[in-house]
Amino acid sequence: MTIRIAMAQLDMLVGDIKNNTESVIAQSLIARDEQNADVIVFPELTLTGYPPEDLLLRPSLRPRIEAALAQILEQVHDIYVVVGYPRDIDGELFNCAGVFYQGQILGEYCKQKLPNFQVFDDKRYFEAGNTACIVAIKGIKVGLSICEDIWHPEPIAQAKEAGAELILNLNASPFHIEKMGVREQLLHRRASENQLPIVYVNYMGAQDELVYEGGSFVVDAKGVKIRQAPWYETGLYCVDFTIAEDRQPRLEPISGDIASTLDVEASVYQAMVTGLREYIEKNRFKGIVLGLSGGIDSALSLAVAVDAIGADRVQAVMMPYTYTSSMSLEDAQEEAKLLGVEYSVLPIEPMVAAFMDTLAPEFEGYARDTTEENLQARTRGVTLMAISNKKGYMVLTTGNKSEMAVGYATLYGDMVGGYSVLKDVFKTLVFRLCRYRNSLGYVIPERVITRPPSAELAPDQIDEDSLPSYDVLDEILHKYIEQDMSAEAILASNEFDRETVYRVLRLVDLNEYKRRQAPTGVRITERGFGRDRRYPMTNGWHIGD
Repeated sequence: MTIRIAMAQLDMLVGDIKNNTESVIAQSLIARDEQNADVIVFPELTLTGYPPEDLLLRPSLRPRIEAALAQILEQVHDIYVVVGYPRDIDGELFNCAGVFYQGQILGEYCKQKLPNFQVFDDKRYFEAGNTACIVAIKGIKVGLSICEDIWHPEPIAQAKEAGAELILNLNASPFHIEKMGVREQLLHRRASENQLPIVYVNYMGAQDELVYEGGSFVVDAKGVKIRQAPWYETGLYCVDFTIAEDRQPRLEPISGDIASTLDVEASVYQAMVTGLREYIEKNRFKGIVLGLSGGIDSALSLAVAVDAIGADRVQAVMMPYTYTSSMSLEDAQEEAKLLGVEYSVLPIEPMVAAFMDTLAPEFEGYARDTTEENLQARTRGVTLMAISNKKGYMVLTTGNKSEMAVGYATLYGDMVGGYSVLKDVFKTLVFRLCRYRNSLGYVIPERVITRPPSAELAPDQIDEDSLPSYDVLDEILHKYIEQDMSAEAILASNEFDRETVYRVLRLVDLNEYKRRQAPTGVRITERGFGRDRRYPMTNGWHIGD
């Protein structure tokens, strides 16, 4: 006997229960009629989209979910539908996976392990289940699990003890660097220790700062990967099982059905493109406008924008001032031409002069300082926001994680905007990503990548006038932000001098107030600025403690 399972690697809109339900119905019928699937498995919380956050607290959630479940039961037959949804059971909310067939709910599983770390807040909303759910599908005893359950040994062992011969795992597992490999190692361990094949179904798409790269896959009872769906593509991906005489489900060999693994640069770049595209399309922006300075950050941001939504919906604006070099003007123009975007040059000298004239009485007796530099950045921010308001384009900010960490950015200036693709990208990775993008097609002028980075807010200014070299800075930031190492632990490696370490850590702590006011952006690490890292702006913590 053979059973065919379709992994529904789809993109849902958070809160749009009506259309999400219609998508479940439509894809179920496609899987049944066009792919001859016996079972279709959807990701975690498919009906609400993920993460629904405080929408789960809305009183109208329960009747909407019940109506959605009734609609699926009524309209889909002759295929087993396994789908995720929140459900109120006796006044308590659970994260559920149900098996629907011929108008009946054959079984319903409640997620047991509720993550409450990094970007996850499950315990804010859900109660934990405590029992296995085993459903007979074409004679196979199938156990259900949801996302975090697979990261712990107990739920799968419990399902095995209850008689499971196959595990279906529904996921909403967001991307971060190297997570692809971590998932594969995890499923190898869970499958081999229980001698059970596992079908792992993941979302594809993005929700605010979170990106889901798909990559649904299947391992056999020894933990060997047999089927791998593509990364960053939606679709239905089938796997066949046969039932042997010893009652062990075995995968039929299907050649060419394991997608290639992406390297770091490719996976990060695709995450940035996916995150930006989804944010623009789901929020119905007409297009993108950004400041193109001739520097590397705006160059990479422009390339991502074009790859996300197309050159015809992107506008780049060069806003030169006295300190803008001819090199920057030339490089910005070249990149805009290479990418085929609308390109405007709007000098800001008259606007800055008007501000300075107005402020002259207030500035009298004060020496020139960063105030004048910030005024340039804020004038550019006002200009971009005016274009945004008039044309319905979203302003894309271009600051990277290294700069945001230490406050090397101007509030209401270069931080103005609705979204940032570089928010979680260290400067050293920015250089690597530019090289990667050019390997796909030359769009970023070589000089942009090789010249010393500069904000060009003062004569002959370069970033390293104010900051350590980015190689040093990024390594310190990685240890402090992502590994939570103290100053003394960082110094113990003997890689950095004390003054530099303490200076960088002080800057990180002092600039929490700026980061709180920064736009959201794509998360690519395990510790991005946003949902991952929630430090108080006002506090008495001492770095040396």
